[in-house]
Amino acid sequence: MRVLVTGSTGLIGSALVPFLRAAGHDVIRLARVPLRAEEKVVLWDPEAGKIEPSELEGIEAVVHLAGENIAGRWTAEKKARIRDSRVRGTRLLCEALARLERPPAVLVSASAIGYYGDRGTEILREESPPGRGFLAEVAAQWEAATEPAAQRGIRVAILRFGIVLSPRGGALAQMLLPFRLGLGGPIGSGQQYWSWIAIDDVVRAIQHALHTETIRGPVNVVAPDPVTNREFTRALGRVLGRPTLLPLPATVVRLLFGQMGEELLLASQRVEPIRLLASGFVFQYPDLDGALRHLVRKS
Repeated sequence: MRVLVTGSTGLIGSALVPFLRAAGHDVIRLARVPLRAEEKVVLWDPEAGKIEPSELEGIEAVVHLAGENIAGRWTAEKKARIRDSRVRGTRLLCEALARLERPPAVLVSASAIGYYGDRGTEILREESPPGRGFLAEVAAQWEAATEPAAQRGIRVAILRFGIVLSPRGGALAQMLLPFRLGLGGPIGSGQQYWSWIAIDDVVRAIQHALHTETIRGPVNVVAPDPVTNREFTRALGRVLGRPTLLPLPATVVRLLFGQMGEELLLASQRVEPIRLLASGFVFQYPDLDGALRHLVRKS
């Protein structure tokens, strides 16, 4: 299959591209700047609204992962970049795909469980309504921006990613050093649910979505074992053989990170992967301890 991938240098994309190529797919990257000289790259400029549809002819599938990194303090400018890179960028891409004479059969487009907002202990499934907050608003608009592709008859799968665990980036990579030094502990009350997934299962879920005709619309891409932050902390401490006795109070989180800390670190999202499991997907790392042991060895 000839697959176009956006966001190919990010946390998920950098793991996905070699995975798809190893599986025999012809992968082409959609990027802002040229990458390796020997690799074909389709260039685009989301800010200028430029993408040449003719360069996309012959593409059989698209995986759309591009978006501004949400880490860091959310200034007004940062929030605008987060929103525009996802909403405007997705709409631009989908409009270009819709204009193709032979559009791809499937678009797998990223979203996030931030769609649900802070929901405490409520069990969240794909049909659950959106929540409140900046990330929830962005996710809802992000998903709606795929509509031009769906109207053109492209099968659109919207993957709502949970906390992606990888030793190469994201939350786990930032936690490893302090936890190895014995400086880890729960964040805030520790009662907020963290719905996580190992990077290995993320790339397998994307490939599964590319090939499974029944997958369309929103799909929760999280492990079937959501845990509280306190449980996550204890599991990581067990795997590393270190104590986890130093909590990070919610007041400190808000002081250091502002709204980003409130919506990313302190918010609770207890999400279940109902549609992914119903489609026949089998997790390689369904439990947290096993996933962490595997990922820590890779680190």
